[in-house]
Amino acid sequence: MTATDILNKHFGFDTFRGQQRQVIEHVLAGKHTLVIMPTGMGKSLCYQIPALMLDGLTIVISPLIALMKDQVDVLQKRAIDAAFINSSLTRKERESRYQAVADGKFKLLYVTPERFRKADFLVTLANRRIDLLAVDEAHCISEWGHDFRPDYTRLSEFRDKMNNPTTIALTATATPEVQQDIIRQLGLPADEVKLVH
Repeated sequence: MTATDILNKHFGFDTFRGQQRQVIEHVLAGKHTLVIMPTGMGKSLCYQIPALMLDGLTIVISPLIALMKDQVDVLQKRAIDAAFINSSLTRKERESRYQAVADGKFKLLYVTPERFRKADFLVTLANRRIDLLAVDEAHCISEWGHDFRPDYTRLSEFRDKMNNPTTIALTATATPEVQQDIIRQLGLPADEVKLVH
């Protein structure tokens, strides 16, 4: 199934908008990509569609629990195997999700960066093939961005533990300084990152 087929089948669109196709092609080619795209232009499709085309798991790092729940709810209504793991779950619910992740039941898993502090989460991921890491609201990773969060600075360390999957970072706006800082904080080779804006 092609990217356009998935766009139509799961998301109800006939054509891509703006730079979406270009971003998806970069990601599917295994190229780390930094996407600067205005709100409302469909940034999430730039990783959701590759996630459905890749064999392994896509992990989406999102800063807000409410945002990830909204996205997962929409994906599930479109018959896409997606879930979130965050502090809104009970211990029993969390353990059940961990088991489902370990069993390969999801294509997309949404978490906050703080989740990587949890040893049981890292153990859960240890035996999963992770093909794509998507960092949503990527300005949060930069000390020059307005929402800096310390756990974002450890993402390069976690990428190493996940065998350095293809990484896509997305944000609505970022100065050249913030762009460089995002790339540096993620531990990506600057000369290998495709910038799309």
